[in-house]
Amino acid sequence: MAKKSTTRYVCSACGAVHSSWAGRCSQCGEWNTLDEQLTSSGSARALASGDALQTNNVGASLAQDLPRLTTGFMDVDAVLGGGLVPGSINLIAGQPGIGKSTLLLQLAYELAATQPVLYVSGEESAHQIALRAERLGTIKRELQLATSTAAEDISATIMSGNFRVVIVDSIQTISCASIASAAGTVSQITNSTQLITQSAKQTNTAVILVGHVTKEGNIAGPKVLEHVVDVVLQLEGDRYGGFKLLRAIKNRYGSTNEAGIFEMNDKGLQPVENPSAALLAERQVSDGSVVLAALEGTRPILVEVQALVNKTSYGYPKRAASGVDLNRLNLLVAMLERRTKLQLADQDIYLNIVGGIRITEPASDLAICMAIGSAAKGMQLKKNAVVFGEVGLSGEVRHVPYVDKRIVEAKKLGFEAVIGPKQKGGKQPALYHGVSTVRDALNTFLEI
Repeated sequence: MAKKSTTRYVCSACGAVHSSWAGRCSQCGEWNTLDEQLTSSGSARALASGDALQTNNVGASLAQDLPRLTTGFMDVDAVLGGGLVPGSINLIAGQPGIGKSTLLLQLAYELAATQPVLYVSGEESAHQIALRAERLGTIKRELQLATSTAAEDISATIMSGNFRVVIVDSIQTISCASIASAAGTVSQITNSTQLITQSAKQTNTAVILVGHVTKEGNIAGPKVLEHVVDVVLQLEGDRYGGFKLLRAIKNRYGSTNEAGIFEMNDKGLQPVENPSAALLAERQVSDGSVVLAALEGTRPILVEVQALVNKTSYGYPKRAASGVDLNRLNLLVAMLERRTKLQLADQDIYLNIVGGIRITEPASDLAICMAIGSAAKGMQLKKNAVVFGEVGLSGEVRHVPYVDKRIVEAKKLGFEAVIGPKQKGGKQPALYHGVSTVRDALNTFLEI
């Protein structure tokens, strides 16, 4: 006879085990950290009655490999590493209203042309999903809809083998009946994901899960959720406009260096073929404006860096940044004041990356420094130039990867010069100007 499962409560802060739930852990004193877990008594007896595993060599497993499922969006396929892998668990997360459900409904529409697809919603009714599909023009009879919040029902549907792709929106609304806690708790998210994962792996069904995010921007729920799934995608950008970026944070089947760039319109999220031209279409050449050659994955993109420098009205100068890390801005400002003749200690500095794009790579350092120097002195670049390069605390300009791609993108949009780190050896392109220090760059390429 099977042993009865029991419930225990484990503190997520210190790991203490409690027999009943309480608002505060008696060991560490933290509040609301007790999470429900199911345990089975007689685990040693269950271990003794286990069966030996059936092994298989790698060659035979490779012979059974199934082709990837293309989504119909080249950018999404590139981020996934070539398409959806059968039996994979894919998690996509993003801010509320960023376009997760819209993108997945579009993917479901494209996949339904060649594969049986099921869209399961725990947040909306089937009628609400159909209304959105009608607005997007993605109504297709082959696409099946269902509404459920029961993990057991979704798992049984996957085990039926009638669908190649199953989309679950969202994992925070799914719950297991055997667990008493509410949907969205750590235990519910963990057990529901494991139940769906087991069914998907046994039937080679590709599953896409939608995940909520916290106010800090992290994926809601336990960190084990990101460990269990095969692919973690993040949809970023400004929910009210601008471009949306789809990045791979984790990918067991491909690179995490790719990124898809989309724009929202009345037909949903559409890939942007030339984001650089769109971002620079309304640019006005003035002091404090510098064009940066950045990379999104392995894709070059030109964005405008704007800086505004004003004398502070208070005792402590203000620093504000949109699209870049504020700590990085403070570091570069301190370096500029120490290594150049710029006096910024009594100046308010505001920095903005146009278009809602967030830049994280160090190659933006030189463009930020030149934008601040341009704004502080009221000077402009001598040439219609693109700037990139990493800057150290000594003021030196360091090498960055994919220089050739950045130069090609600048040529494509008609820029006359490219300012970057000085190359070691070899013949440099005619329009490329290498600099060794920030001070050299400011003195050489800025004019009134």
